[in-house]
Amino acid sequence: NHYTQSNIFIGIINNDKCCPLRVPKEPQNKVTVVLGAQWGDEGKGKVVDLLAMDADIVCRCQGGNNAGHTVVVDSVEYDFHLLPSGVLNKKAVSFIGNGVVIHLPGLFEEAEKNLQKGKGLQGWEERLKISDRAHLVFNFHQAVDGIQEQQRQQQEGKNLGTTKKGIGPAYSSKAARNGLRVCDLVSDFKVFEEKFRMLAEHFLTMYPKLNVDVDSELEQLKGLAERLRPLVTDGVYFMHRALTGPSKKILVEGANAALLDIDFGTYPFVTSSNCTVGGVCTGLGVPPSYVGRVYGVVKAYTTRVGVGAFPTEQDNETGELLQSRGREFGVTTGRRRRCGWLDLILVRYAHMVNGFTAIALTKLDILDTLPEIKVGVAYKVDGQSLPSFPANMDVLTRVSVDYETLPGWCCNTEAARSFEELPSQAQSYIRFIEDFLQVPVKWVGVGKSRESMIKLF
Repeated sequence: NHYTQSNIFIGIINNDKCCPLRVPKEPQNKVTVVLGAQWGDEGKGKVVDLLAMDADIVCRCQGGNNAGHTVVVDSVEYDFHLLPSGVLNKKAVSFIGNGVVIHLPGLFEEAEKNLQKGKGLQGWEERLKISDRAHLVFNFHQAVDGIQEQQRQQQEGKNLGTTKKGIGPAYSSKAARNGLRVCDLVSDFKVFEEKFRMLAEHFLTMYPKLNVDVDSELEQLKGLAERLRPLVTDGVYFMHRALTGPSKKILVEGANAALLDIDFGTYPFVTSSNCTVGGVCTGLGVPPSYVGRVYGVVKAYTTRVGVGAFPTEQDNETGELLQSRGREFGVTTGRRRRCGWLDLILVRYAHMVNGFTAIALTKLDILDTLPEIKVGVAYKVDGQSLPSFPANMDVLTRVSVDYETLPGWCCNTEAARSFEELPSQAQSYIRFIEDFLQVPVKWVGVGKSRESMIKLF
């Protein structure tokens, strides 16, 4: 038996000369991924914008218009929710993958609004591709989202703090297998109309108070289908050609963040998609071997929108200072963000799930006025140290945090353009983060513009 196996093995080795398929090949092009490492609002848009400048393709792989990215170019502030923020790069193709849920009126409205702000979005329809397998968000999904939040408030006295953009109900339709996709809308409209009426009826049965104008929404969708048709492509084939063809820089822009992931986040106060690295493979049709560098975006402090446990929250003057200096209001909802110290237990957990290649540390300048800065380094419950980040939210709400106190720098860092130009205390703060996470910090943000991202290596 051993002899036979050896002979077969030798045969395979000898056969390699005539069968090149058997020689393992390194992927031609790999995707670079940018992901939020906290509860969102870390400043991913700025990092994506930086990397998108020389990208050939910029992709969104999950979420919907519940995400909000602000990008400042030539002192014009653009707000993106569904469009990849790489759409500002006139040389790049922007791609919305199958894992994204798309509210079509929202998509076109977003483009129109940004067109009015500046020249950045001119010709956007020529450089946007949308996967035919992406699911659609309808107006009644949004209405249901609002009703569900109301019900939670009445029944439990607490809501999830959703953006009411219909994201959860749309992903529910997808999982219940009665959802409708882009490919349905751009093929036979009569068949689409039948399915749409059935889906609307399904929600009306569940929520009798739902206000749905089926006919007017169908009319609107019929018009939008014509605008959508030229943008639609077979997403799997599109990504396969990009990955295996001539050399290309492919960037994936994560929406939301690790602690909002449906599996790994602070459930149930999470979003309805996988915003960790696995969502890149399932949301674009990219094999794992084609995932290259994964950059985690970490704010120099922690913020959270809406409800849910927040161990390092500072419901005091420090929190207010971070909130006002950082202008912490949600891009999508305008809600005031809760603020607290940097929680490295949480970021380390995000790294365990995502395997960050490097970190982009943003909004360091917001800490400029603080005489001392605290960093969360361990969790305890009833005096006992927790070995890992707890899954149970009741446990997380009872956590007490051990802090490391570091000296502040009490001076303005906004003019710094290199690591050496930062005050020594700010340099120590960055090194402390690197040592704790055992991940290098590649960029440090000290302002709003693209130029304010200091590259360390």
